[in-house]
Amino acid sequence: MIKEHQYQQKITWTGNLGKDTASYRDYQRDFEINIPKKATILGSSDPEFLGDPTKHNPEDLFLSAISSCHMLWYLHFCATSGINVVRYEDQPIGIMTEEQSGAGQFTKITLHPTVWIRSAKQVNLAKELHTKANEFCFIAKSLHIPIHHQPIVMMME
Repeated sequence: MIKEHQYQQKITWTGNLGKDTASYRDYQRDFEINIPKKATILGSSDPEFLGDPTKHNPEDLFLSAISSCHMLWYLHFCATSGINVVRYEDQPIGIMTEEQSGAGQFTKITLHPTVWIRSAKQVNLAKELHTKANEFCFIAKSLHIPIHHQPIVMMME
């Protein structure tokens, strides 16, 4: 049986400086993401596109969604495989290529998860489970570009 999950949010542009969008430089790129019963996320465009560098931009959020989805599946598979993960960090890198027209797309995404586990006997399985997590990650499965992984598994002392 297939289950369907629905996600909703409200995105509100908050960057009207009083001149509407009269010209490219007459407005800010600021916005809010509001999801019921959750903290508001303040966003803007990338500073390269006149955005506020102190706020999250769509590209940041996109990369975070991929990385966090992968992490949650990975932790699930470690738990069901008997691997005790003590700590998990990732430093994902996304490459977005902008065309001369201004259009663009992400062309490469690489996750760099570092995982600390307790048993040296489980290092190989801990590395392999990144592939399985990628196969199950809802976000990665929704994309048309491959997600690469360069995992490091460390022993917790």
